Amino acid sequence: MRRPFVSSARGATVPAHASGPFLYRLALATLGRLVRVVYRVRVEGVDHVPDRGPMILAANHRSFMDSIFLALTSPRPISFLAKAEYFDSGLTRWLFNATGQIPVRRGSPAGARRALAAASEVLAHDGAVGTYPEGTRSRDGMLHRGRRGPALLALDCAAPIVPVGLVGTEAVQQPSQRMPRPFKTVQVRYGQPIGVCTDPNGDSRAARSRTVTNVVMHDIAALCGQPYVDSFSEIPAGSTS
Repeated sequence: MRRPFVSSARGATVPAHASGPFLYRLALATLGRLVRVVYRVRVEGVDHVPDRGPMILAANHRSFMDSIFLALTSPRPISFLAKAEYFDSGLTRWLFNATGQIPVRRGSPAGARRALAAASEVLAHDGAVGTYPEGTRSRDGMLHRGRRGPALLALDCAAPIVPVGLVGTEAVQQPSQRMPRPFKTVQVRYGQPIGVCTDPNGDSRAARSRTVTNVVMHDIAALCGQPYVDSFSEIPAGSTS
């Protein structure tokens, strides 16, 4: 049975973070005022986010703006696993480093290991890490097979995974668009945390991480409404064809 959402007040929710880098909090305060004017943001299930302890957010990915809407609606500061190219420019590198973001170089196994190590350090200090299991933005409207990184992090750090469904962010800014469009409605839906533990059946770490990833992706699909496509079968989850 699919778990119900818990609704919150309508309109943009920009929490006052009690902790986190100063520039992170300053950016939230500045962006929050603008977002309240430009966008209508509806938040559901934010009370599912644990108040303390390590936590991993796992969301669908349709727009560059996804991280902004997540950061503005999360009750806790988030360190996102971000595309390493954002760290190549001096200004953006300084901003991303100052706000506690983690670079990930695509196609680099060594870079992926460094990113996971940095994320593990955040979780070891009871922080929150933001991830997009698909690995990149969806351009066809489907939710694609999740990568195992978030599940491996969860298993190694004993951190729950909170699935998140983002709805409407592709109307704000699609991957091909340079600038976001104003006056759109966005929904951010937080699901119930998914706890992870050692499999009593003795499955390997790799097998366990794939099982956890599948559970996470199906919960994300239920939250965002995108058809879930397994990259190997190319058949949407729940399809009879």
